[in-house]
Amino acid sequence: MIPADSAVALPHMPVDVARIERWIGEFAALTEEGPGVTRLGYSALEREAHALFGAEMSALGLTVRGDTAGNTIAELSGLEPDGPALGTGSHLDSVPQGGRFDGIAGVCAAMEVARAVVQSEWRPRHSWRFVAFATEEGARFGQACNGSRAAAGLVSTGDLAVVKDSHGVSMSAAMAAVGLDPARIAESRWRSEDWLAFVELHIEQGTVLEASGTSIGVVDAISGSTRLLVHLDGVASHTGGTPMHQRRDALAAASECVLACERIANDATHHGTRVTVGRLEVQPGSITTIPGEVSFTIDIRDFDSERQRRTAHLLDAQFRQISAARGVGIRSSVIGDTSPVFLPVEIVDSIVSAARERGLTYRLLSSGASHDSQQISRVTPTGMIFVPSIRGLSHVPEENTAFDDIALGAQVLLDTLIALDGSGAPGPAAAWTA
Repeated sequence: MIPADSAVALPHMPVDVARIERWIGEFAALTEEGPGVTRLGYSALEREAHALFGAEMSALGLTVRGDTAGNTIAELSGLEPDGPALGTGSHLDSVPQGGRFDGIAGVCAAMEVARAVVQSEWRPRHSWRFVAFATEEGARFGQACNGSRAAAGLVSTGDLAVVKDSHGVSMSAAMAAVGLDPARIAESRWRSEDWLAFVELHIEQGTVLEASGTSIGVVDAISGSTRLLVHLDGVASHTGGTPMHQRRDALAAASECVLACERIANDATHHGTRVTVGRLEVQPGSITTIPGEVSFTIDIRDFDSERQRRTAHLLDAQFRQISAARGVGIRSSVIGDTSPVFLPVEIVDSIVSAARERGLTYRLLSSGASHDSQQISRVTPTGMIFVPSIRGLSHVPEENTAFDDIALGAQVLLDTLIALDGSGAPGPAAAWTA
């Protein structure tokens, strides 16, 4: 941990922890029935959350608009409104039965930053944009960060028709169902010249900050992710009538594939690689029928881009060997692929300085999770602030972060944006694109 220095004077714009708590509670109420929070991407509930964000920002006097990807952007005009803008924000969707804080903490911190600036006598030099991204979680469609990927120009109308959820609904159909036009997705792309920098606050989703008693995590790198969807086709038959040596059991083959994932991720050449089978579906799902079909997902995470993709190829080859030996058919496809990024030192230093000036402890961290900032880094210099997660739990109903910790992170976020606003552009966006 890096020790904090003594605080120095900053514009008096304190954040309000009670307001952050209220907003997080209001968003948490927008959920399907059941444990935790379920607010899936491109659902009516996600759109309702975006409408709440937009209404709160409009009430502050900001100009609010939605784009063709479903992102909502609220703008506070600066003294130089024709110049590039600063941005902050996160996402409002969740995984099934997730928590209240993943993504939402960053949106609420951005909202409180907007409130603090509006109600102060200070006026930013640059315009500030507060963004609620659409459909960041890959839980529904497999591909994460869809709104920010569209902003980075990484999504085409054709892509939206191919990606489907577990019910066979394509992303384009889901978008149309909530009033978005997938044919116009290209219109949501951001231009680098319109942006000065972007900083996202997020819960850590790990235990490092809490275990070390550190207030602020300063992210220097974000892991890449390659996601595969694998289908195994065996033969469904009677469990009593089919001898063991005559079986073509798709689930037995899948079990070997799952263990191959764990074995490869744990070998000496893959130190730092993480491989997870997060979803496995078995058909016909009868206690007296040998599984004839199995589908499962693979999530490969790494900070080494070449090794990330090499691992995907290696796993696919091993799956095919396992399937051939068992007489089981196999089909596999890549449903998501994002490279790791290393965040620019200028933004990292700005966050570090803001934490020091507030007298807060901080440390540099790498993020194993994907974030919207990972995509936005292709457009403009980008940074991330982590706040502690209690017990490191995330994507579960027990996910928790102290509201006071979010408020401290929001204060650092505000101070960072103030510093960036006065310092001018950190550098050409292309120089920081991974």
